[in-house]
Amino acid sequence: MKLTVLNVAYPFAPVGPDAVGGAEQVLTRLDFALARAGHTSVVIASAGSQTAGTLLATTPAHDNIDDTARHCRHQEYAQAIRMALERWSVDLVHMHSLDFFAYLPPPTVPVLVTLHVPREWYGIDLATLDHPALFMHCVSASQRRTYPPEIPLLPEIANGVPPEFFSARHAKRRFALALGRVCPEKGFHIAIDAAKRAESPLLLAGKVFRYEQHQRYFENEVVPRLDRLRRFIGPVGMARKRRLLAAARCLLLPSTAAETSSLVTMEALACGTPVIAFPSGALPDLIEHGKTGFLVESEQEMAEAIRAAGEIDPEACRQSARARFTLDGMVGRYFELYRRMAAGGRI
Repeated sequence: MKLTVLNVAYPFAPVGPDAVGGAEQVLTRLDFALARAGHTSVVIASAGSQTAGTLLATTPAHDNIDDTARHCRHQEYAQAIRMALERWSVDLVHMHSLDFFAYLPPPTVPVLVTLHVPREWYGIDLATLDHPALFMHCVSASQRRTYPPEIPLLPEIANGVPPEFFSARHAKRRFALALGRVCPEKGFHIAIDAAKRAESPLLLAGKVFRYEQHQRYFENEVVPRLDRLRRFIGPVGMARKRRLLAAARCLLLPSTAAETSSLVTMEALACGTPVIAFPSGALPDLIEHGKTGFLVESEQEMAEAIRAAGEIDPEACRQSARARFTLDGMVGRYFELYRRMAAGGRI
């Protein structure tokens, strides 16, 4: 059964192999898998995105992200979705965006929403959405448990890691690594302080999006803490990210948010690198304390875990990732759901 799937990205984050956010990486991998399998893949995303299927490019995500910019993007996305539904015989729309409810397609086509972020981040009561062809699901069991029973959810589909991460090999070096969107809830200032306490070099790689709060956090909390041994290296592409993850002594995740999943945790483990994290959201389900990393409660405990990271067997990390976080497993579950939705049968 050949499918035509319209994937809709968050308006302010381009998709592609070097995308920063987890939602953008998942969309990219589904787009490439659809095209590789001979399906028709259409993607709505900001200009500058890289897709395997057809890209319907919208305004580049260069301006500041405020209410005016959001309103303009919502109108642009609604128009792009109408255009796509007129041009292609779309079997289903798969939405990955934080603000999906602002430009929902008409109920003439099934709509799947992957809830990539914590429930409270959506800013609305998802139970109030009135759309007879709308289906939603989480990316982890811990995330699903945060939803009340009156919000009907499909079974969760866990994220997965591309096979090239499992082949990454590099001599381990002394530095700790922190990686991701640079924003207050990711707690990177704690990672820097912990690395200093542990007398460990630290590389912080990531992107500062054009939210006022994110930029203020970077300037006020991150930049003053940097020094010769604790450095910010900006966004990194996929190949460089893989090398850094493979070479790092450990990955630090001092997130204070209820993480719904963590692709970078899966990628680090696949590279044989232990992960040191606060027990936020899904992270305790991904990290086996003392075997593939450490779950810690404070900056002090994070520093102690950095010193102890060399005790973790890299092969134990790889084996855990190989058994639990494969991209083929993720894609297979999505494709099965796509087929059921397109056939109009029981979901």
